Parts: sequence; structure tokens; C-alpha cells
Amino acid sequence: MKAVQITLDERLLAELDADDEVKRDGRSAVLRRAALEYLRRKRRQSIKDAYRRGYRSGAEDLSGWAEEGVWPEE
Repeated sequence: MKAVQITLDERLLAELDADDEVKRDGRSAVLRRAALEYLRRKRRQSIKDAYRRGYRSGAEDLSGWAEEGVWPEE
């Protein structure tokens, strides 16, 4: 691991230090988990956005295909 320096305002630092999870695991562990969750959330959103763009841009190319389908008889 590599040590990094960050700046937090006093109020945020006090809230962080008062948290039970921070008391139990330490600031660094909690901030590592927070950074990892942030990156995962960004990645998920990026994938969702790519799907939306893909489906939105190709929707007009699919017109007429509904009539081409063959449905099984019941």
C-alpha cells in the first residue's frame, strides 16, 4: 500500500472519527472502502449509460422485426 495525504475540513473529520466503524477499523480502512465503493458505483453507472446509448441509438433499426417473429402454437 502507498500512503497518501488528503485534506478534510474539521467538521467532516470529527464526524468521521466519531463513527463506530472508523473507531473499530481505522480511518484508512474506512476511506479505502469508501473509495472502492465510489469507483464501483461509477463503473456500474458507466455500464448503464453505455447500454442506454446503445439501445437508444439502434431502436429505429429494429422497426418491422416484430412481424417477422414466429410464435409457437399453444
